[in-house]
Amino acid sequence: MNVLRVGLLLPCLGVVACSPATENVAPLQEGIVYCSEGNPESFNPQLGTSGTTIDASAAQLYDRLLDYDDDQQQFVPALATAWQAYDQGTRYRFTLRDDVAFHHTAWFEPTRAMTADDVVFSFARWLKPHHPYHPVNGGNYPFFTASGLNHLIEDVRAVDAHTVEFVLSQSDSSFLANLATDFAVILSAEYGAQLLEQGTPQQIDTRPIGTGPFVFEEFRKDVMIRYSRHEQYWREAPKIKQLVYSITPNANKRMLKMLTGECDVIPYPLVEELALLDKGDEINVSSTVNPNIAFWAFNTERPPFNDPLVRRALAYAVNRAAIIQTVYNGNARLATGILPETSWAYSPVDLTYGYDPARAKALLAEAGYEDGFSFDIWAMPVQRAYNPNAQKMAELIQADLAQVGIRANIVTYEWNAFRRRLARDEHDSVLIGWIADNADPDNFFRPLLSCNALNVGTNRANWCQPEFDALLSEALAENSLDVRKRLYHEIENWVYRDVPLVPIANSMRFQAYRSDIRGVEVPAYGGVSFRQSYRVVEEQQ
Repeated sequence: MNVLRVGLLLPCLGVVACSPATENVAPLQEGIVYCSEGNPESFNPQLGTSGTTIDASAAQLYDRLLDYDDDQQQFVPALATAWQAYDQGTRYRFTLRDDVAFHHTAWFEPTRAMTADDVVFSFARWLKPHHPYHPVNGGNYPFFTASGLNHLIEDVRAVDAHTVEFVLSQSDSSFLANLATDFAVILSAEYGAQLLEQGTPQQIDTRPIGTGPFVFEEFRKDVMIRYSRHEQYWREAPKIKQLVYSITPNANKRMLKMLTGECDVIPYPLVEELALLDKGDEINVSSTVNPNIAFWAFNTERPPFNDPLVRRALAYAVNRAAIIQTVYNGNARLATGILPETSWAYSPVDLTYGYDPARAKALLAEAGYEDGFSFDIWAMPVQRAYNPNAQKMAELIQADLAQVGIRANIVTYEWNAFRRRLARDEHDSVLIGWIADNADPDNFFRPLLSCNALNVGTNRANWCQPEFDALLSEALAENSLDVRKRLYHEIENWVYRDVPLVPIANSMRFQAYRSDIRGVEVPAYGGVSFRQSYRVVEEQQ
């Protein structure tokens, strides 16, 4: 992690204190304010793939069976203390941790600790179409559908109170990696039963109960989210009493709140502006390598984007190198394919189209569009790690396309409305991206381009090739990393030839925080975590 220190002449108006004189940690502190970029769609990451929702819920409210250690690059125990594969990897047994407490709130008082019943309930909800909670709040579970887990897992059953077994239809190299994602959270079966009895099952996702380090207290749309410390957390409980999300969609307003001390931490800071300030000790900007991809996806179900010649022409028409310099200020790498170079399956061979307007015009003429055409480019209204300014990117692409006779209109909506309309396939094309949920390369391809991912909000290209899916399945069934790597190179070549999307950039992930804040984790895979965060305070004389 790289850290830039930035000096300010403004007073500190944060939750507790200003910059520390010494590294002294108070026994229990009041809280931290995180200025988030938008409203979560819900408080259950099972229901969507939005990074905003993940950041607001996954690591704060819940735990999962396994965690992934970025440094050791291996799975480590979480709610499961041990696991074992049987029958050539088609059956897994997990031993659960004892005495894991669920949240106590004004609306729910658990009578027992977590058991295998809670694990079964959490997976059966999205796995079993006839489960009473399956249709609740939409019944759409995009990650599990896009990744194929809904077909891979045949059954989840409790062997005893502290042992749960998963039965798979076939061996799958990505199974454990998917269990370690932010989507595989454990809910309370007891809370679910209570809500069914009360006739309010929808509250399971809006008034959440988990086992995580923080307890949900309050959500006011467009204003704030408030969490409190989980006193009975099975790991070391947080050092702060409260965590507040101040919802601030505008990047400049987030910057202002950081400068005035109203925010302790902000995502996606305007790094180039912070770097212009005098260096000092008030604010830090951290950057981490983040496995992501920004891309331009074409709705291949709509003409003229159903023609590969047109898609290839558009790929040649765009100056991606200029986008890297203008939109990312140089803080990104020009993508050479779907996989970033952080992936073990990455190939150094560039499988993208260079900037060649003359070639673009020739392909358009060959496809019968020598006079061009008009269409919409949808640009996200929020910043993401993979795209700090989709509007600016759309404007650059719009100008490039005009040079080859194509007229592009730029369209945007409020973030949640944007995602809903995308899910209804209303777009011609969209500038969006993906952040890896785990270290397996399959996590880039199946959610973005598989047939399973159609109609669940992740395959923005609406591109479905059964032979391509068969190649993905072959890669997952293979145990040899060398063979898998070769297969993923074939998969990259397929995407290059058919061009359902144009890879643009692999970006660093930035976060700004006041210099007295410690322990705010932005892992390589998954959302931000405040479990170990605290404030350094001045030593009392």
